[in-house]
Amino acid sequence: MAEPEVIHSWSAPRSLSTSLMYSFAQRDDTEVVDEPLYAAFLKATGVDRPYRDEVLSKMECSGDRVVKDVIYGSGSKKYRYCKHISKQRLFGLPSELMSKGKHFILIRNPLNILPSFEKVHPPSFLELGLGDLVSIYSDLCQMGTPPAVIDADELQRDPETTLRGLCDDLEIPFHASMLKWKAGPIPEDGVWAPWWYKSVHESTGFSSPKKYSRTFPLSHYDLLEQSLPLYNILRSHVKHSSSLLSSPLPPPSLPVSENAKLLAWVGDEILPREMAKVSVFDSVVQGGDSVWEGLRIYKGKIFKLEEHLDRLFDSAKALAFENVPAREEIKEAIFRTLITNGMFDNTHIRLSLTRGKKVTSGMSPAFNRYGCTLIVLAEWKPPVYDNDGGIVLVTATTRRNSPNNLDSKIHHNNLLNNILAKIESNNTNAADAIMLDKDGYVSETNATNIFMVKKGCVLTPHADYCLPGITRATVMELVVKENFILEERRISLSEFHTADEVWTTGTMGELSPVVKIDGRVIGDGKVGPVTRTLQKAYKKLTEDSGVPIPAYQEP
Repeated sequence: MAEPEVIHSWSAPRSLSTSLMYSFAQRDDTEVVDEPLYAAFLKATGVDRPYRDEVLSKMECSGDRVVKDVIYGSGSKKYRYCKHISKQRLFGLPSELMSKGKHFILIRNPLNILPSFEKVHPPSFLELGLGDLVSIYSDLCQMGTPPAVIDADELQRDPETTLRGLCDDLEIPFHASMLKWKAGPIPEDGVWAPWWYKSVHESTGFSSPKKYSRTFPLSHYDLLEQSLPLYNILRSHVKHSSSLLSSPLPPPSLPVSENAKLLAWVGDEILPREMAKVSVFDSVVQGGDSVWEGLRIYKGKIFKLEEHLDRLFDSAKALAFENVPAREEIKEAIFRTLITNGMFDNTHIRLSLTRGKKVTSGMSPAFNRYGCTLIVLAEWKPPVYDNDGGIVLVTATTRRNSPNNLDSKIHHNNLLNNILAKIESNNTNAADAIMLDKDGYVSETNATNIFMVKKGCVLTPHADYCLPGITRATVMELVVKENFILEERRISLSEFHTADEVWTTGTMGELSPVVKIDGRVIGDGKVGPVTRTLQKAYKKLTEDSGVPIPAYQEP
């Protein structure tokens, strides 16, 4: 007899762990062990169970001996499958428990665990053991052996695919026998089987999930709130997913891969990227009821911070926001987010202030009684356009909002008007789309303000149907400073088609030369001299000005 290769299954209670043990018991190359650490757990913790005395009398109570003799003792089969409940991994057990064998984690949504748990024992955070399960995952990762994670709900929905994936992860062959078993108990059942295993004994395989689960008992609501984030942490590591609600698309690559791990400010705290979310009751979800600003960071300084905050507060006031955070509070949130991320250059911030969370869904601001929600989303992000070679624009059929309908001087998050135009540019593979006002004059693009040059004169449209951008105002000042003639007036589309030079302005893209509009080449199709002069002046301004980020030290 030799020592089998040990497969450790770690789970919370009521997670189909017994069904999975029955599945492995059908293999002719595997022996199964039902919760070998249970007696040691009961003895060490003193917790009460209706079968406590029987367990203590029939099972080994020494954790050290269980690990050495039961889990890693000799056997007659190639594999030994050990079903573990996470809370039974006691402090002080031999390190070999985790360092040897192959481990995987079985998870299940607490929504499905909690309603059935209290049949034998009242549920609690400690009894569920999801915290222990996350700890087990983390410890194994630190040891360099990250475990496979499978979801019990996926196991019910598609047993064969899930089991095949698990066997691949464990580097063992899949056996079709794992999909079915005879009804009734098996000799390996623990002595607690009569209290917990009724449904498994009545089964002959993994049962299909019920289409509609039963009503969730509100007495467990607080426990659900505590445990669900831990389940979601583990669920994010499930590789083989066939969930009805899962996206059929593969995970997309990010424009800047370093942004996969960032920290964002939401409300009053800093959170990891995938946890940085707002409530479904928040006004930005309910109706796009929010204002925002774009900020750019240059070498430890935030460019035009005060001007952007002025506009943020003006927009919030125009929309009658109440309980708006103080200016210094917003600055502190910005600084803390940047410092925490270590983002001091080549960074863009999407700063949003929503009207806040509502007490019930609906349009009325009277439902907003929690105060505003502040969001600081900082990303590594170089300018988003080709500012050296130039970009191509098309003209959208979607017209810019009129001040009669929605004043563009309010920098709001309800961007559907712009998005419709952006769809048109996407459909033609252009960088952006020019948007006209109700009379057919050029207003701006879907994302930026726009300038043109004709015979040495710089022209830009009135900011009546467009946002009077802060970058726009800065460039207008630079035009004058560089001794160019500046004219702000109505400009027709044909004037842009026949311009000598065209560029767009915005925090995200800075000054972006335009080399073609609607198939017409602008000038000689290259970046013009006025554009180059203003790009250099703008770059110098960003180097010389801005609000310093506390704690930043130049490298």
